[in-house]
Amino acid sequence: MATENRGIEEKKSSSHTPHDLAFKQFLNHPDTARDFMRLHLPPALQKICDFSTLKLQSGSFIEESLRAYFSDVLYSMKTISGDAYVHVLIEHQSTPDKHMAFRLMRYAVAAMQRHLEAGHKKLPLVIPVLFYAGKRSPYPWTTRWLDEFDDPALAEKIYGSAFTLVDVTVISDDEIMQHRSMAALTLLQKHIHQRDLAGLLDRLATLILAKYMTGQQLVTLVNYFAHTAELSDAEVFIRKLAQRVPSHKDQLMTLAEQLEKKGMEKGILLGEQRGERSATLKIARMMLDNGLDPITVMKITGLSEDDLAKIPY
Repeated sequence: MATENRGIEEKKSSSHTPHDLAFKQFLNHPDTARDFMRLHLPPALQKICDFSTLKLQSGSFIEESLRAYFSDVLYSMKTISGDAYVHVLIEHQSTPDKHMAFRLMRYAVAAMQRHLEAGHKKLPLVIPVLFYAGKRSPYPWTTRWLDEFDDPALAEKIYGSAFTLVDVTVISDDEIMQHRSMAALTLLQKHIHQRDLAGLLDRLATLILAKYMTGQQLVTLVNYFAHTAELSDAEVFIRKLAQRVPSHKDQLMTLAEQLEKKGMEKGILLGEQRGERSATLKIARMMLDNGLDPITVMKITGLSEDDLAKIPY
């Protein structure tokens, strides 16, 4: 462990070497960066770049824990079509890093995220470039991040294709009923936005009786339903479900009673809040009738200008 820590300290102490600082100073100049890209970017990529729009970007998206190791230089420009963006991410290394390809991919994804957060609708093409000037020659590690997997071909298939999509909105209820321990939750999540869930009672009862779920999962399912279903009487639905599942009747009835109690408490609180607001509006009306200016009334009562405008005369 001590040897590992010393290695980390040595890496940190060399993070701001003259090599890194000089490289960053040069590449922070747009004209120099433009020359660099024209020298080193593949011709096919250069053809889509409008170098006249080249603009230096902040590299602040780099994680703090990693920033010390690299002199991050990020440029953006438009494509020749003018509708898309290309980012060029240039990193300098004096010592080889086995996982640099993966780190560059992380930086590229972070740059894409920041581009979206800036209001753009499409991802930019981020081109990672590694500038290496170390003692060891040639550079010993792969610059293809997929090669860092045990099975690069499988990784390329996964990350170069559409991700797996489980769209429950298009799966039939009959098929969902065959999903064993996932069936009840999937079925409920498919229909949770409907106002009438009476048609699910028999199906849910069948799944509960099949004993695919644990007791804790049943509680979780009921709580999820109670907090998300667009029903005014969630506890009534659960009571009906309890009648269909005798083996879990006591447990479900207890949950229904708890929901009913919470509903009553919420109603009482809402009534109190409405009562307080009504009283506040009456007081504000009296203040205004007695010549107090609206700004002072708002400061005293906490009401807004819109609230005052709605007070009946």
